[in-house]
Amino acid sequence: MTGRKKGISAFTWVFAATLAAAPMPVSAASPAVCALVQAAPANALLRVPFRTVDGRIYVEAHVDGKGPFTFAVDTGASGMGRADAGLVARLGLPVHGSGETSDGVATAKVDTVRFASLTLGEMARRDLEVITRDYGSRLAADAKFDGIIGREFFADGLLVIDYPNRRLSFTRHAGLARGDAGVLAYERAFRVPVTIGGVAAEGNLDTGANVAFVLPKGLFERAGGGETQAAGAGQLMNTAVETGRATMPGPFRIGAAELRDVEVRVSEKYPELLVGAHALQHFALLIDQRTQSVALCPATGD
Repeated sequence: MTGRKKGISAFTWVFAATLAAAPMPVSAASPAVCALVQAAPANALLRVPFRTVDGRIYVEAHVDGKGPFTFAVDTGASGMGRADAGLVARLGLPVHGSGETSDGVATAKVDTVRFASLTLGEMARRDLEVITRDYGSRLAADAKFDGIIGREFFADGLLVIDYPNRRLSFTRHAGLARGDAGVLAYERAFRVPVTIGGVAAEGNLDTGANVAFVLPKGLFERAGGGETQAAGAGQLMNTAVETGRATMPGPFRIGAAELRDVEVRVSEKYPELLVGAHALQHFALLIDQRTQSVALCPATGD
């Protein structure tokens, strides 16, 4: 049996590391919403530590009862997950179907394989069809992974990615409500309102992108971006696009969260504003797909 799947590729942007100054976080959502960062783990179905490499999130997971294997948690990845070609070979998984992926610029055909189970902490999802391709050859040695956990893995509850405390939790006993202070509604995951200075836009929150922001050239110019320096190619999953680099004072506002003095990438070809890991990692990110809402909260100590 074969099937056709189509989704956004995970780990869309891969940039060479830079020594740019970190953006300055200013504020975030209301105290009531942000109390969930500490409250959610107490009743969590899942609570696991994670590490970051260039801002991206890495956890230990099991596939078909084997492992642990290193998986990335990527909000830019549709579906339940992805499997690196190396993991497929080690587990001897046969090709199950085929599909297409898009990185926002180009599409590519891919094979799919089936996991009997994908387990993170005490939480398991079963009978999953996932895209497989060679991710490892595109990444530095310390950034390689065996697979990716996509956003649908967390679709029926509240996901809290606590970057400052390196903790990921998931619960069905709490959630976000549209209309609460600092809570942002979305229609297409996870595109939310962003303002750059006085310019309004929609930004895609992508934990798999090792950059603060990527701006289409037109948006950059409308926001008064000024001159750019050549920054080489940004490697998308299916293609590469030339980019420029600039520092923008902002402020960049995502709900109640605010960042200033941000190094951004600028692209003529990329079609939307991307909010990547280097911006998100200053906050705790809360995502509730049941109510199609997100929030960003400031750092707190345990």
